[in-house]
Amino acid sequence: MRIGIDLGGTKIEGIAIDGAGAELARIRIATPPGYDESLQALAALVKGLEDKAGAAARAVGVGMPGSISPATGLARNGNSTWLNGRPFDADLARVLGVAVRAANDANCFALSEATDGAAAGAAGVFGVILGTGCGGGLVIDGRVRNGASGIAGEWGHNPLPWPTPEEAQIAPCWCGRTGCMETWVSGPAIARDHERAGGGKLSATEIAAAAKAGDATAAATLARFSDRLARGLATIINVFDPEIIVFGGGVSKLDAIYDDVPALLSRYVFSDYVAVKLVKNLHGDSSGVRGAAWLWREDELK
Repeated sequence: MRIGIDLGGTKIEGIAIDGAGAELARIRIATPPGYDESLQALAALVKGLEDKAGAAARAVGVGMPGSISPATGLARNGNSTWLNGRPFDADLARVLGVAVRAANDANCFALSEATDGAAAGAAGVFGVILGTGCGGGLVIDGRVRNGASGIAGEWGHNPLPWPTPEEAQIAPCWCGRTGCMETWVSGPAIARDHERAGGGKLSATEIAAAAKAGDATAAATLARFSDRLARGLATIINVFDPEIIVFGGGVSKLDAIYDDVPALLSRYVFSDYVAVKLVKNLHGDSSGVRGAAWLWREDELK
């Protein structure tokens, strides 16, 4: 049995699966306000999963906002700020009495889809989460690659490639830099771009529906989004050249990603052809928690 936990800012979800990925138990609770309270809630969650599944966990995987710094062992870069600066995985292992492996939630998403999802069997997988932000995770030969600094796949705070003069004038990202991919291809970014173009206040989903209904302004917004996404993905393909790029998050439901972006990639990728496939995730909102469960390999649980 494997246990995975998706630690979010407002809710915590836990899942127990067997070695084939079949779900044995699932529990969802609200995220408590505070570090110590959350550790205790996680301990109760794991105990509840063990009771429902009828088996004890040998190890626990956790998908978290931000990541654990290889240099300090402390959590960093999480929008759940109560985690930052804390030895989260070590503290949770102490409370649970079993080994804990924590990874960025985008890495867990990528691992889930590479293991038994839309990218199953692919040697090189890049997982992209497009929602309120823009994240990414890298999986090679079925294993998450965190990188030397623990930030592999974090393409959301790379700059938009080949910006036009108009794009170069846009307001800076929350991270303090200007022109990050997150400021162009996240859900709020698409909405802001549409409003700047005179289309009014609409969500990304509403913009897609308006474009389908024949709204020229909405169609132009989607065309700009598709081109910007193609530019950003081209830099990933030029460096990593994955077999599959799999998308998650609310923006992943936009048909433009799969209908329009593949043809645009050839403008920017440094190759005479582009073999990568762009696919929608298979496991939906469950992908992150499933990926957390897959953080431990089978040989590590024996």
